[in-house]
Amino acid sequence: MAALRRGAGADPGGKGAVPQGAGETPENIKMAACTDGQHSLSVGDANLRRSMVIEMIEKKFEYLRKEKILNIYGTMMIGTAASFSGLLANFIFRHCFRVNHDALKTYASLITLPFLSTVVAYKLLVTDALYSGNISQENCALRSTLVSIAGGVLYPTALAFSKNGRLAVKYHTVPLPPKGRVLLYWVMLCQTEIKGMLIPLAFQAAFGIYNGIQHYAIFESTLEKTVHED
Repeated sequence: MAALRRGAGADPGGKGAVPQGAGETPENIKMAACTDGQHSLSVGDANLRRSMVIEMIEKKFEYLRKEKILNIYGTMMIGTAASFSGLLANFIFRHCFRVNHDALKTYASLITLPFLSTVVAYKLLVTDALYSGNISQENCALRSTLVSIAGGVLYPTALAFSKNGRLAVKYHTVPLPPKGRVLLYWVMLCQTEIKGMLIPLAFQAAFGIYNGIQHYAIFESTLEKTVHED
């Protein structure tokens, strides 16, 4: 009887020992499975984030390339037109004042200075205003026209007039003007040539309107594509 009691008392103890060992194994398996799942998920997230970052960088480079083309298209075209107007103005007034001296110096300044002044003015008044977003299509065309007329006609005409007038006085290629009426005398002397500058004036006005409208259209299309891609 005592042996049976000891056997019966040993069975519950033995049964209690087996579940403890069996209970630890599933918990370890679950923890390992969760750890593996988190590791694989984090690797997938890292790859996804890396691909998104690469795509964003590529879009930014594409936008910068389009922005560079936009600046070249708007600014350089109107600056080149101003250089041609300066070249024409210098040719006209050298013929008017009958000047044959310092040709390289005057042509170099009449090509370079209108180009630089027009490029700077166009960037400040049109390009920067476009990027700030505070300009309409009509305002863009108006600003472009004013810059084109001022930098492509008025400034080259005044510069060629003054430079060649000084050379005419220096080398006595034309009769000297009376005292106190220098400007009026030179204007009367070159009135036909000054009227001839109305041709580049009309061209620069039309080109300024066209360039401003095209610049605005290209900027809007580039901005819409960039926002849509983002």
